[in-house]
Formats: sequence, structure tokens, C-alpha cells
Amino acid sequence: MGLKDLIALLILAAIWGGSFIFMRVAAPEFGIVGLVAVRTLLATLVLLPFLLAIRGVGDVIRYWLPIALVGLANTAVPFMLFNYSSLHLEAGVNAILNATAPMFGAMVAWLWLGDKLTKSAISGLLIGFVGVAVISQHKLGQGSISFLPILTALLATLGYGIAASMMKKWLHSVRPLVVATGSQAFATLMLAPFALATLPDTMPSQIAWLNTIALAIGGTGIAYILYFKLIADVGPAKAITVAYLVPLFGLLWGVLFLQEHISLQTLLGGGFILLGVAMTTGVVQRLKGSLGRRHASNQ
Repeated sequence: MGLKDLIALLILAAIWGGSFIFMRVAAPEFGIVGLVAVRTLLATLVLLPFLLAIRGVGDVIRYWLPIALVGLANTAVPFMLFNYSSLHLEAGVNAILNATAPMFGAMVAWLWLGDKLTKSAISGLLIGFVGVAVISQHKLGQGSISFLPILTALLATLGYGIAASMMKKWLHSVRPLVVATGSQAFATLMLAPFALATLPDTMPSQIAWLNTIALAIGGTGIAYILYFKLIADVGPAKAITVAYLVPLFGLLWGVLFLQEHISLQTLLGGGFILLGVAMTTGVVQRLKGSLGRRHASNQ
């Protein structure tokens, strides 16, 4: 991975890490459903010119049903679940829990698509869920929240895992930008009636609007474009490493901008989760192989 790609990876991680701050600020004023609807609508408007440039509208129409299902599993439902979770959990904690998405992706692919799970991957799943248990025990021990916000965050990442298998099974030959734009558009259409029925009693403040716009344009629109460019330039295996950086930025932004306090137990749980993800996705095995080849070449 060259310097240019590394910089793009860091920018993407910083944007996605910031998304949890934006949700935490905007969700109380916009509401759980309203925030997602505005977010997906603005993201669609950002992505639409790129879709038109590649003449992808016809593909959206041709594959409308699987793209709509991906929009439900990867956007509409997870975004709402994370909005609820952000009302109760720190942005940094949500960023850590978000890192479980590749683990759920591996589990769903094993159950649904028959993908193999190595012994290392199974061990990684167990270690990752130990990390979830450590964070859950700590948050529940504080007595201020129930397990429900943690559960909704995990259900959101499960949705990401289901969507990944959907795309692999039904949309593997469809250009990623087509899926990204179409899924945001269909999510907007599905959520619109519920958003209109739950409009906030008062107009959200300027700061809430700014966070929503940043969440939509940066955290969804620009981030998707960056992510798909990384996939094209360095491949999906290297692009997915952004999952390890997002929690770091989520923690950093939470401390800097929201004065969140991150406990040692939360960091410990996050470490378990990241180690579990690295083992589940094969990063540890690839790193060992690379070091082994380097050692052999030096002899």
C-alpha cells in the first residue's frame, strides 16, 4: 500500500470514526428515524452525480430488489439501531462495537454461503465476543444503562454482516457505486413514511443540522466513494483494515469533542474485539506468513 492509499485509509477511518459523534449530537433532536432519512437522502444526492457519470441508473433499476434488501440490511435498520444506541452509549464505545461487523460477516457467510471458518477464525470469534462481554459487564456495572443499547449496536453490525453476504450472493457482478447509491435511495424511500410520522416537535438546532450534514455528506457519501476507490486500488483485503482504525478515531474524537471518559476496561474489551476481528478475517495469518517469508529471505 503506497503513501497515497495509506493517507486515504486514514482519512476514511477518521471520517467513519467521527460518524459516531455526529449521531450522538444529532439523534436526540432529529429522532431515531428522522436522522436516518435525512442522512440517506443527502447521501443519495452526493452519490447520484457519480452514478450518472458511470451510467449506472439502469443497473439500479435492473437489480432493484436485491439492492433494496441491501439498503434495508446495510443502511436503514443498522443506522436506526446505532442512532438509538448513540442516545445511551459514548461515541467511542459505539465505534468499538462497530468493529464486530467483520466477525458477524464471517459468521453469516459460514451459515448462509457455506464459507469455511478456520480454527483461527473460530478462536477469533470467541475472543471478539469476550471483548463484547468485557465492555458489556463494565457498562452494566455502572448501573446507568441496560444491555439494550449494546444489543442494538451488535444487531446493527449483524445487519452489516448479512448485507455483505447478500452482496456476495446476489450482487457480486454489480458495480459497488451502483449498490451504494441505490441502497441509499431505497433506504430513503422505505424510511420516508416513518420519518414523516415521527417529525420532531421543534426544528432541530443549527448544530444538530451541521452534524447531520457532516454525517450524510462525509460519513456516508464521501466515505463510500473513498472506500470503493480503496477497494479498486489496493483490493478488499487491505481496504477492510479500516475496521481496525475506526475505533481509534472514534475514541479520539469522543474524548476531544465530547469530553468522553474512556475506561481501561473499555480499552481492554476493544483490544479483544480487534484481536478477534484480525483472527477472524485472516489478518493475523497473513501477517505471520509475511513475517515468515521475510525471515526466510534473510537467511
